[in-house]
Amino acid sequence: MAVGTSLLQFPHPCLAKYAGSAANDLTQISATALARLIRKRKASSAEVVEAYIERIKAVNPKLNAIVQLAEEQAMKRARSADDALARGEIWGPLHGVPVTIKDEFETKGIVSTIGTLGLKDHVPKEDATVVKRYKSAGAIILGKTNVPELLWAAETDNYVYGRTNNPYDLKRSPNGSSGGEAAIIAAGGSPLGVGSDAGGSIRQPAHFCGIAGLKPTTGRIPMTGSLMPHCPTLSRFDAAGPMSRYVEDLWLGLKVLSGPDGCDPDALPVPLQNPRRVNVEKLRIAYVTHDARAEPTPEVQKAVRKAAKALARAGAEVEEACPPGFEETADLAVALLADDLQLGLPEALTKYKTKKIHPLLSSALSFWAKLMEKIGENTPERTLERHEQWRRFCSDLAKFFQRYDAFLCPPDLTPAWEHDTSLEWEENPDVNGWEFVVAFNMAGSPAAVVRCATSREGLPIGVQVAGPNWREDIVLAVAQVLEDEFGGWRPPGVVCPGNSALAQRAEVKHRYDAFKTRKYLKRGAWIAFGEKVR
Repeated sequence: MAVGTSLLQFPHPCLAKYAGSAANDLTQISATALARLIRKRKASSAEVVEAYIERIKAVNPKLNAIVQLAEEQAMKRARSADDALARGEIWGPLHGVPVTIKDEFETKGIVSTIGTLGLKDHVPKEDATVVKRYKSAGAIILGKTNVPELLWAAETDNYVYGRTNNPYDLKRSPNGSSGGEAAIIAAGGSPLGVGSDAGGSIRQPAHFCGIAGLKPTTGRIPMTGSLMPHCPTLSRFDAAGPMSRYVEDLWLGLKVLSGPDGCDPDALPVPLQNPRRVNVEKLRIAYVTHDARAEPTPEVQKAVRKAAKALARAGAEVEEACPPGFEETADLAVALLADDLQLGLPEALTKYKTKKIHPLLSSALSFWAKLMEKIGENTPERTLERHEQWRRFCSDLAKFFQRYDAFLCPPDLTPAWEHDTSLEWEENPDVNGWEFVVAFNMAGSPAAVVRCATSREGLPIGVQVAGPNWREDIVLAVAQVLEDEFGGWRPPGVVCPGNSALAQRAEVKHRYDAFKTRKYLKRGAWIAFGEKVR
C-alpha cells in the first residue's frame, strides 16, 4: 500500500502543504502513529517493517549503526502479526511495530557482543527482560545497534563492528554508549528502541543526534539480560530507557518496559503516573545554563534559556536555580565509580575472554586513573567520606525537588564533536560538565532530552529535563511542551536526501498527528498527549 495523503491525513491546514513529502513517510512518523495505523489496518506490519528495512539498507552503509539486521526473522514475525490481526488478535500496544535493541541486551538467536571481541560469536538462548517486554507488546525486532566496548566510552566504536557515524555529519560522533541506537533512530531506520544510561548514555546520544531519550528512575526498568558486568556502584547509577524521535513514544516505551520482573532485585513495583494528567501551568521549574566549573557553548546555553522562556509562556513558574552540591558531582562520580572501573572491567574482559581491547576503552582506563591521581585515590576513610557526600547530595536534590517540580539544564557542553575527540581527554583529564548528566544517575532521578535548537553547523542541540524520583510523568509532560514549541526531531539531510528543506522548518511538526498532541486551552488546562486535563 502506498502511503499518501489518503492514508496519512493531516488534521490541520498548517501541515497539509507537506502532504506527499517526507513528513508522511512511514519511516518518519511516530511509533504511536504506526501502531494505530496497523491496528486500524490502514498499513500492514509487513509494509511497515519492509519500509524500515529498506531505510536501514539505504542509510546504514554511511552510519554503521545497525550491527545485526534480523531481516528474515523480522519479516516472518511481521507477517504473523498481520495474520493475527486478521483473526482479530492484538498482541499488545506495539502490535506489528518495528524496534531496535542496543547491543548490550541479550537477544535470543541474534548475536549479542557488547562490543567486545570475546563475545563476537555469542548467540544468547534467552532474551533480556527489555527485549521480552517489547516482544510481548507485539513489537518486531529489526536488529541490534552499535556500542563502545563494554559501554565505557563517550564515542561508539569497537573492534567487532567498527565506528558509528552521526547522521547529521559523518565526520562526527553520535556519542555513546547508546550511539548506534540514537544514530539509526535519527536517520529514520527505527521508530523506537531501548538504550541504557549510567552517566548520560541515553541523553547525550539523544542530544548529539537530535532525538528524544529518557533515563527513567533507577529501578523502574529491570536490567536482567544486560551484558554489562554487575558492579556494585555502577548498578546504582544505571537505568534502561526508551529512545525515539518523538516524546509521545517515550511514554509508550516506558509503559511497556516498566515494572519488576522477579529477577532483578533492584527493580521496584512503583506505579507509573500518567503525563496526560500533568498541568504544566501549575509547575515550578528551575533552570541553569552553566555552572562555576563548566561553560557550555553560547548556542547550548541559549537553547536552555529559550526552553525556560517557552515554559514560562506556557504558564509555568520559572526561575534560575541550581541544586546544592551539583557542581561537585562529576568528581564525586569519578571517585565512586573508580573501583568498579579498575576492577570490574578487567574482570569482565577475563570472563568474556577478550584479549585485545579497543583504544577507546584503554584510553578510558588511563583517563580514569589520571583523574583519580588528581582528585585523590580511594582509601577506606575517603571512601566513607565520599559515600556520605553521595548520600547528602541525594538528600539535597530530593529537597530541591520539593521546591521545584522540574529542572532544565544542558545535556552536554557542545553539540556533536568530531570522531576521536575523547582520545584527547587523556592529555588534560577533567570531567567538567559531566555533572549535567551524572548528577541524575547518582540520585536515580528521571531525566529526558529533547531537541530544541540547531547549531550554526546544522547540528542538533538538546535540552535536558530532570524531575523527582518516580515522576517521569512530569519530565515527559515538560519535554512534550518543548517538542511542540521547537519542533523536536528533524530529518538529517546527510543520510535522508531530499529532506533538507523540510528539516530546516523548525516550526512545523514532522508527523501527521502532531497538531493534536498539546494545545493550550483558554480555561487554563492543557490537552496533553491527546487528552484533556480536568
